[in-house]
Amino acid sequence: MDVTYEGTKRELTTDKGVLRYHEAGDPDAPPLLLLHGSGPGVTGWRNYRGNLGFFAQTHRCLVLEFPGFGVSDPWEGMPVLTAGSSVTRFMDALGIESAPMIGNSMGGVVGVNLAIKKPERVAKLVTIGGVGPNLFSPSPSEGLRLLQEFADAPDRDKLVRWLNAMVYDRSLVTDELIEERWEVALNPDALKTARAMYGSASFEMQQQFLAQADIPPYWALMHKISCPTLLTWGRDDRVSPPDMALAPMRLIPDAELHVFPKCGHWVMIEAKQAFEATVAAFLAR
Repeated sequence: MDVTYEGTKRELTTDKGVLRYHEAGDPDAPPLLLLHGSGPGVTGWRNYRGNLGFFAQTHRCLVLEFPGFGVSDPWEGMPVLTAGSSVTRFMDALGIESAPMIGNSMGGVVGVNLAIKKPERVAKLVTIGGVGPNLFSPSPSEGLRLLQEFADAPDRDKLVRWLNAMVYDRSLVTDELIEERWEVALNPDALKTARAMYGSASFEMQQQFLAQADIPPYWALMHKISCPTLLTWGRDDRVSPPDMALAPMRLIPDAELHVFPKCGHWVMIEAKQAFEATVAAFLAR
């Protein structure tokens, strides 16, 4: 099975531009969508390249690159909302009515919003950190503050500080990882998206909007999620501290929570084998 970058990359032309994605596994196997997170230099490939070989044994794995992160063409609008629209457009184009989804951080929020608003599209949902409100921990968290600092004035040292906050084991932050993240982080589309999501000015505007709007935050609607949901979390996550998991665990009717020790924000990377085994059992039920 070919799970290399070149062997799995695909393109899909839409009326809003080109969506790029990676596909691995038997085309006739059940589909599995893998939705990436946010942050400097992120791509769907980098989030899930280490997991494709495992999940492609049982599923047709589709790793969508969200608009505005330097790989797919950018779309106008708030990145989390355009990401959700890109998922449904992507599924429609490939003829996928419903599928289980794995979402890392922002990708988990995208999956939650789809499960709330378009429940028929989400068969099962796996989230990796990032979902819910900070209940006991400071907000923004340490990791988000470092992300804010980078978005306001990007430089290499800030990127390294943020990457170190993403993991429990800092040996994972290699020179190679820093270089590849730095290269994509400087992409103009990616910088624009980072400022829109995490820049200090944008963050303040978002907080003011939420305080004045009549629209409830997404996590207040999680009781509407009807699909089986697996919440996965790193016990030592400094971006999305584990207390955030308490609200979705309680509010989502059919939710279960698995916390991985000695693990930061990137559960699928730092607790790779345990994560894969846990998710495979959940998907197989």
